[in-house]
Amino acid sequence: MARRRQSVTIKHVAADAGVSLQTVSRVINNEANVRPEMKTRVQASIDRLGYVPSIAARRMSGSKSYIILALNDRERTIEAWKAREGSDWVDQMLMGGMLKCAEHGYRLIFELVDTHDDNVQRELKAAIAALQPDGVVLTPPHADNPLITDLLVQHRIPFAAIGAETQAGPIHITMGDDRMAALAVRHLVAKGHERIGFIAGSREYALSGWRKQGYLAAMADAGLPTEHLCERGDFSYASGEVAARKLLSGKGRPTAIIASNDQMALATNAVAHEMGMRVPGDLSLVSFDNTPVVRFVQPPLTAIDQPVADTASCAVELLVQAIRGEELPPMPVVIEGSLIERESVAAPRRG
Repeated sequence: MARRRQSVTIKHVAADAGVSLQTVSRVINNEANVRPEMKTRVQASIDRLGYVPSIAARRMSGSKSYIILALNDRERTIEAWKAREGSDWVDQMLMGGMLKCAEHGYRLIFELVDTHDDNVQRELKAAIAALQPDGVVLTPPHADNPLITDLLVQHRIPFAAIGAETQAGPIHITMGDDRMAALAVRHLVAKGHERIGFIAGSREYALSGWRKQGYLAAMADAGLPTEHLCERGDFSYASGEVAARKLLSGKGRPTAIIASNDQMALATNAVAHEMGMRVPGDLSLVSFDNTPVVRFVQPPLTAIDQPVADTASCAVELLVQAIRGEELPPMPVVIEGSLIERESVAAPRRG
């Protein structure tokens, strides 16, 4: 009967490299206090022997779990999944977070939490007890929920807050929402638009306020009016319809509209066509987010691209630095988006 091949362990690697178990462990865990030549030597033994460290073994060897927990809003996430409307926020966040975790030997675990539930702390405590995460990524609106941030502070778990207005922890990341809204305004102004409408998002999200602030500041810089040109939605398609009808039914209607997310932009596009307007002939339209669906609507929408994957990747990178006790950069860290030009913007019709 053939003998089963013996598994390669950390002891085999240490013996092959002629170093201690602790040195091998520090190399595997990518700790800072290892000389480059020693790291090369141990890595050569790892490669030669085909050693694959398990997370379980690494957890037993120290206090780290090598797990990063990412929290997203349950209600909105499930709503988007059920609607199958092309929102890829979760996909992009997972891609950026997972790939960066893999670079550092971590795993990303994704959890949905209802920030409006009074039992949110109980939910989070259960997740912490089960997973013992080394760090947590908070997305809006969790990043501004003191029930969540206070609990993480109490448990001394570092967290990266994306799009947070408050600063409960040391790591804060934004996507430059105010600057991106201003970029959209400048793009429309360059095309000759003077009456530019804006549909803001839910007040529950700090980024909604930042986007509106960016719009107002850019309009003021251009010397353009904003009175009766701002409406508010809640990021849903239905709220976008209501806001668009108000903007497009009043006197002195806008020749262009910036919507604070893709669903409200799609609703605005539909309302404009229903009212007999041509996009972009009678109304130019700029969206936020740049999810896949905006490429396939008619016309394809010009949009502010939100760098969700890069932001999640940055959040993990900063968390790993914090976990290792390394110095962090000045906060907040801004991951800039960009404007993707498509066919929904043109010069305003004259006469």
